[in-house]
Amino acid sequence: MSVILDTKPMPKTGSLPLPAARALRQLGRDLALARRKRGIATSDMAARLFVSRDTLWRLERGDPAVATGTLVTAAFILGLHDRLANLATPATDALALQLDERRLPQRIRRPRP
Repeated sequence: MSVILDTKPMPKTGSLPLPAARALRQLGRDLALARRKRGIATSDMAARLFVSRDTLWRLERGDPAVATGTLVTAAFILGLHDRLANLATPATDALALQLDERRLPQRIRRPRP
């Protein structure tokens, strides 16, 4: 009797902080919704991504093991790639802007002649 083992590695969701895992799942759901709103079948989307339907389903479930390139390509196909490009734009980074403001000197002194 032979035993067939599943050799697919399990995704390491435990290594992600819980808020990050939730955000990734939400991103996957949003990508799936965008695909359906555009009337793109899973088989067509997978073919355009050059991945299997299983990989597409994993992407749409927010599996962190799916390659970043696949995510970015999916966003491109759906016309959402500009949003990814602006994800970490310094002008919208509220924490960095607050830190910059804290680092400003309380007063500025003139240099002595």
